[in-house]
Amino acid sequence: MKQDGRFEVEWVDGKRWPQCQPDPRYPEGIDIDSSDGSSASCMTPLPYPAKRCGYFALRCLTCGNTAIVTTAGRKDDPRSVRLACKRAS
Repeated sequence: MKQDGRFEVEWVDGKRWPQCQPDPRYPEGIDIDSSDGSSASCMTPLPYPAKRCGYFALRCLTCGNTAIVTTAGRKDDPRSVRLACKRAS
């Protein structure tokens, strides 16, 4: 588990290798924005690319918001995640 001061980030290994080629539109990964346009949000980088298929379990240490982000062990994996702040709602 990784902590960057604001997030706990744990990668859970799905113990599978990618079955498909990466999306060529995202040769340097993607940034996930699940904040739905909230003015109060925070972002954390993810270990990129993931080792193989699996998911990141994230928890904001400030507001407690959580998220799951899947990975495929490819170049089009997520490299960051933005979450809305639960305290602002």
